Amino acid sequence: MARLYPVIMSGGSGTRLWPLSKKSHPKQYHPLVTDQSMLAETIERIRQGAAGYDIAPPIIICGATHRPQVEHVLTQCDVQHATLILEPVGRNTAPVAITASLFVADQDPEGIILLLPADHHVTDRRAFQQAIQNALPIAEKGFLTTFGIRPDRPETGYGYIKASQPLGTGAYHVEAFVEKPDLETAKKYLVEGSYSWNAGIFMFQAATLLEEAQTHAKDIYNASLTAFRASEKKDYVLPLDTELFSKIPSDSIDYALMERTEKAAMVGPVDMGWNDIGSWQAVRDLSPETVGDVMAIDCKNSHIRSDGPFVAAIGVEDVVIVATKDSVLVVKADQAQEVKKIVEHLQKKAREDKL
Repeated sequence: MARLYPVIMSGGSGTRLWPLSKKSHPKQYHPLVTDQSMLAETIERIRQGAAGYDIAPPIIICGATHRPQVEHVLTQCDVQHATLILEPVGRNTAPVAITASLFVADQDPEGIILLLPADHHVTDRRAFQQAIQNALPIAEKGFLTTFGIRPDRPETGYGYIKASQPLGTGAYHVEAFVEKPDLETAKKYLVEGSYSWNAGIFMFQAATLLEEAQTHAKDIYNASLTAFRASEKKDYVLPLDTELFSKIPSDSIDYALMERTEKAAMVGPVDMGWNDIGSWQAVRDLSPETVGDVMAIDCKNSHIRSDGPFVAAIGVEDVVIVATKDSVLVVKADQAQEVKKIVEHLQKKAREDKL
């Protein structure tokens, strides 16, 4: 029976959660919804694996500068023999998937990869485990399998997956991947019933992904292979070659592979209380009203957090306030996605001290 290799993508910067999430300490290393960091939540979620399958220690792909944070989380979670693959620069998820597949295929040609982000929140771990159980036989058949989430509202912030013919228990062929829709289109998807949210979680045989990458993303595959072969693993750490990895074309696994392959499959729609924690509004919806040294009087539907100074708020409604040691954010909850504009402004002004 094939071995399951969890590969956790921990290279994101989480700009929509500024000022808490910054380049030096992005959101996946913060406890945003529970008392654990997002990365720790992800590690705990994959510990059980799936019944009847051997699950390998996690492989974590992260920015080279974040190695200390990852090692701290691994120590907290008492994880032994994890592998760290260090990216000198971010090149998006297609090179990550290919690099992880090269690494796994080298040691286990039949190995199956569970590729998932480090910064998502799941409330129903049992449903998550069942989705893994359903995906494994589909991946073993040679499909690139993605996890679809059952939509509970007409969401415009997520991509969608349209399922077609059944493929197995809780699994379907993929008819199409759809970009983030406008509100009216999202409402139609909800009524139509065959569309799921794209969670960005995948399962596949390492060998299958490499074959598809050579067919559909040859430039990315060749550049990733060159960088991988030039990189030397030391103990449990693989620092990727800086010069060669930086030359890899940047693209997502969705665009480079999933939308082009004929082997795309979907497990779901899954009801597992999934949230990508993509904005402060999401944090507000899942967290206590106040976190840190905060006083809130007659406040409604708000989230007020301080990792620095004492913060007092009176009579605010539908607002998020976040204070760190050097910055303060005040934003209406329904405009929380616009926080990225602040980050863009700071980048233009070369305010690296705030990024």
